[in-house]
Amino acid sequence: MDEYAREPCPWRIIDDCGGAFSMGLIGGSLFQMISGARNAPNGFSRRALAGITRVKERAPILGGQFAAWGICFSTFDCTFVHLRQKEDPWNSIMSGAAAGAVMVARHGPKQMLGSAIVGGVLLGLIEGLGIMMNHFGSTQFRPVDPRMIPEDPAGLEQQGQTESKGLFS
Repeated sequence: MDEYAREPCPWRIIDDCGGAFSMGLIGGSLFQMISGARNAPNGFSRRALAGITRVKERAPILGGQFAAWGICFSTFDCTFVHLRQKEDPWNSIMSGAAAGAVMVARHGPKQMLGSAIVGGVLLGLIEGLGIMMNHFGSTQFRPVDPRMIPEDPAGLEQQGQTESKGLFS
C-alpha cells in the first residue's frame, strides 16, 4: 500500500503541506486564469492580462489555504497513528473530520460539526475508493485454478465441417 512507502511522521507533515500547497497553487492558477479571463473586457490581450493578474492575486491565497488544510490533516493523521499504534483508513477518516472541524473553529460549534461531517465523509469516500481500486487491481494477480481455464479453441477439432469453398459459400 502507498502509506507504507511514505516518510516517517514528523517529515510527513512537511511533505504533505508542500504537496497541498502545490496542488492548491496549480489548481488555483488554472481556475483563476479562467475566471479572470471570463470577467475581463473583450479582446485577447485584455483577457490574458486580466487572467494573469487574477492568478498573481488569488492563486497563492488558495495555495496557502490548501497548505493549511494539509498541515492540519497530516498533524492529526500522525497523532492518530501514534495513539492507535496502527496505520489504517480510519486514521485518515478521523483526520479529515478533525481537520474540517479545526479549519472552521472560528465560526462556532455548529459549523465545526457540519464541516467535520463533510470532511469525514469525503475522506471516507476517498479511502473506500482506494480500497476498492486496490481490490480490483489485485484480482488480476491471484492464482487461477487450472481446472477452470477453458480449453484452447484453436486446438479443438471441428467435427462435421466440410472443406471451406469460399467466403460466402
